[in-house]
Amino acid sequence: MTRGKTSNDQTPPQMSPQTSQRGWVAFVGSGPGDPGLLTLRAVELLHEADVVITESADHEALVRSVLGGRSGVQSGGATEDGPELVDGGFGEDGQPLTHAARAKVVVKQAKRGLRVVRLMTGDPFVYSSGPEEALACVKAGLAFEIVPGVSALGSVPAYAGVPLTTKDHRELTVVSCREKVDWSRYIDQDTLVLLSAVGGIADIAKQLVAAGREPSTPVMMTRAGTTTEQATVVSTLDRIAADARAARMSPPAVTVVGDVVDARDQLSWFETKPLFGWRVLVPRTKEQAGTLSQRLRGYGAVPEEVPTISVEPPRNPLQMDKAVRGLVEGRYEWIAFTSVNAVKAVREKFEEYGLDARAFSGLKIAAVGDKTAQAIADWGLRADLVPSGEQSAAGLLEDWPEYDELLDPINRVFLPRADIATENLVAGLIDLGWECDDVTAYRTVRAAPPPAPTRDAIKAGKFDAVVFTSSSTVRNLVGIAGKPHPSTVIAVIGPATAKTAEEHGLRVDVLAPKPDVEVLAEALADFGAARRLSMLDAGQPVAKPSERKPASRRKATAK
Repeated sequence: MTRGKTSNDQTPPQMSPQTSQRGWVAFVGSGPGDPGLLTLRAVELLHEADVVITESADHEALVRSVLGGRSGVQSGGATEDGPELVDGGFGEDGQPLTHAARAKVVVKQAKRGLRVVRLMTGDPFVYSSGPEEALACVKAGLAFEIVPGVSALGSVPAYAGVPLTTKDHRELTVVSCREKVDWSRYIDQDTLVLLSAVGGIADIAKQLVAAGREPSTPVMMTRAGTTTEQATVVSTLDRIAADARAARMSPPAVTVVGDVVDARDQLSWFETKPLFGWRVLVPRTKEQAGTLSQRLRGYGAVPEEVPTISVEPPRNPLQMDKAVRGLVEGRYEWIAFTSVNAVKAVREKFEEYGLDARAFSGLKIAAVGDKTAQAIADWGLRADLVPSGEQSAAGLLEDWPEYDELLDPINRVFLPRADIATENLVAGLIDLGWECDDVTAYRTVRAAPPPAPTRDAIKAGKFDAVVFTSSSTVRNLVGIAGKPHPSTVIAVIGPATAKTAEEHGLRVDVLAPKPDVEVLAEALADFGAARRLSMLDAGQPVAKPSERKPASRRKATAK
């Protein structure tokens, strides 16, 4: 590629992947660990990449989360659906690669004529091998781009609730402790940020005190910052070595020395989230777990999705085919959707026949709740009836009008639903004078058992909570993995699910006030917040349910 001069308002040819014919590299900062700290440009480039060269063990999971778990993302080979992942952290002999060796990996991949993302922890140009690898691209005549990332220098203290500068503390110095340091140079600095200080913190603290720092100077050390494994020790120079050792502090960690550490008492926000670090089991269908897991992460939890049911077409599709034809021919006055899956099943059948939402003209539509109503709205339709009270089949019946032969020209209802649904709705509609075509639109099939480590964790109490979103998830989880340990907090979405849980010998701690997965997550968070507050009021250390005895559990229903 010939490099020419460009004006200031133009992008040089080597900076655009579309113009590069010899390969192109983007050095992308992945941030300190939290996937939410990726820049918009980083996400865009990961979606465009042919090859992603990783640096840490967490990068593969990070790429999968950004790309939505696309099956094409795999190590050792690219597909049309996702990039190839190449390990840039370790060589074939299992030893860490040097900067020069990593640069060779980058150049080799780019010379294949591919779009390469070199994913780097933190920021590519801050305590990283980015400059050396970028220079290797220059020597090889390869185009490249630098995408800054959020550095651990400021983000980890921020996640620990410590500002590095305030109106009273303006001076800030970053010190890498890998080499010998003359600590007398930093006596007058307000705040010190120490990198790679875990192993030598005892000697570092002694030298700072010997150089003139007060032994009572506040010190904070935070490991695994910005992740749900984050842990922080707050101490002083004369005690930090013993406190860090007692807390089993390990790299990577960021250490802050100075009075700004005192702000943590009021500004700690991440580690005080109501479900911080809780390992929460989410037994749902694979397609439905995303929203609930995302909300739980927002409260600081670590959700682990375990599919317990699989949604499949009915064994005999003829009944569904007949009902859809009847709908098109005007056989029904109402169609009642009792789940998002029912909406999906009917929509797929419509697409199979080449139909669209216009076939619903003149038909009244009922939805069991807001989520189902939204699925209907996404189809371009509007629900005529949604329960004004409890969002359930019982709530739907409460608002359902009686059949009136003068007002209703047709007395028949189409009810597409699961094969395991109860008969209460059908019986209630009949009592109101309606005839009901109760049609199996989909089947719920028990999933295969989870891996042995997951089953063992469920039984041994290594999960802090389990969230059940239906009676079937209760039955199926117990069936494929066994009963959760008594120390595990049990959260359920509604009274019917609570009854099923109790029938299986589970003690329900949290009952969502509304049958909605987001409300369920909020109810569990409220429980966690109340639990944390009670421990603090009692002068006890805050511990997760998996770290305490079953007797400490508190029965509660979220309001």
